[in-house]
Amino acid sequence: MSDKNLLAGVRILDFSRYIAGPYCAALLGYLGADITRVEKPGGSEDRPVVPIGGDGGAVFAQSAGNKKSLTMDLGHASAPEIIRRLVVLADVVIVNHPPTGVRKLGLDYDTLKAIKPDIILTTQTAYGHQGPWKERGGFDGIGQVMSGAAYFSGSPDKPVKTAAPYVDFGTALYSAFGTLAALYQRRDTGRGQHVQASLLGTALSFFSPMLIEQKAIGANRVPSGNRSQTSSPSDIFVTSDGHILLHVVGNGIFKRLSAAVGREDWIDDPRLQSDEGRGGKRDEICNYLAQWCSKRDSNTVLEKMAAAGVPCGPVLDPQSALEHPQVEAMEFFRKISMSGISDGVAVADFPVSMSDADTGLRSGAPEKGEHTEAVLLEVGYSIDEISELRRAGAI
Repeated sequence: MSDKNLLAGVRILDFSRYIAGPYCAALLGYLGADITRVEKPGGSEDRPVVPIGGDGGAVFAQSAGNKKSLTMDLGHASAPEIIRRLVVLADVVIVNHPPTGVRKLGLDYDTLKAIKPDIILTTQTAYGHQGPWKERGGFDGIGQVMSGAAYFSGSPDKPVKTAAPYVDFGTALYSAFGTLAALYQRRDTGRGQHVQASLLGTALSFFSPMLIEQKAIGANRVPSGNRSQTSSPSDIFVTSDGHILLHVVGNGIFKRLSAAVGREDWIDDPRLQSDEGRGGKRDEICNYLAQWCSKRDSNTVLEKMAAAGVPCGPVLDPQSALEHPQVEAMEFFRKISMSGISDGVAVADFPVSMSDADTGLRSGAPEKGEHTEAVLLEVGYSIDEISELRRAGAI
């Protein structure tokens, strides 16, 4: 086994669904962990989300690579014993059901710890494990709207939720980060623990600068669309053939921008000597940039800004994003096999490059129950016992 496989030998049971839990497990799988995804006999409810044909959808394709699939009816009388045998050989259990559901399934920390004292349980909930809403379920958008982010991303009368499920993926990242820390500590102490993450916690942390400002000085800001209020110019501008985003923070970049667009007078303007000052004059600055950009095509603006050292990028639709030369040069998408799709499907690979480790996708999303027999044999069931479990509808 390669010493560059960072989590070689770490065994993970993934009882989760949708994004926050499954992608947490997937991140650990990119680092070499052995992952068994446990799902319903007919397949988990997240398999068809964003359908792309074949045996699943885009969400499943992204989060189920490098995993084995074991199907099991968690409500069956045989389930507790199957879970017990799986947990005995596991290092980490990942579950993203509400707390009551976790306890009902026998996947709470006290129950798992009684089976294996050094087990690490990683859970993702909507609202955390305390407070009046702790038992409620939720999805990504709930975190976006309850953190203040959706309110501030739109206009005063029209809050806007972003299409990118950053709360789900962020919760997965925090969960994986916490799980790695727990594994590191267990190596030294021999103790397991319960790692807890929540969608609302992630959303609040991602939007924390605005919340800190509000709590500290009561700024009571109202949304201003794509225009930043704490610096300027930062906005999406229309060009003669599309849209670009231009983002300026700091005096150095602002001076370079001013020279590039023929507004050297801005450099010494006493009102524009700080990000805060420029943020207060954002409409004046952005209105000029809007006129300047409208007279030029996107490529001209992008190249002009690149030459001046000013951050700027094109607004791309999904197909254009896939075809952009920078994206292609990164070789970020990797083709994996997927049942029912003859040519496979391209999914995002591990977004971290490491100079001395083997990371990333090694296998595609599994078929429903593809590895049930192999996994159960591994934990001590015989072929006859597995056949009986199938007849009884347990697996």
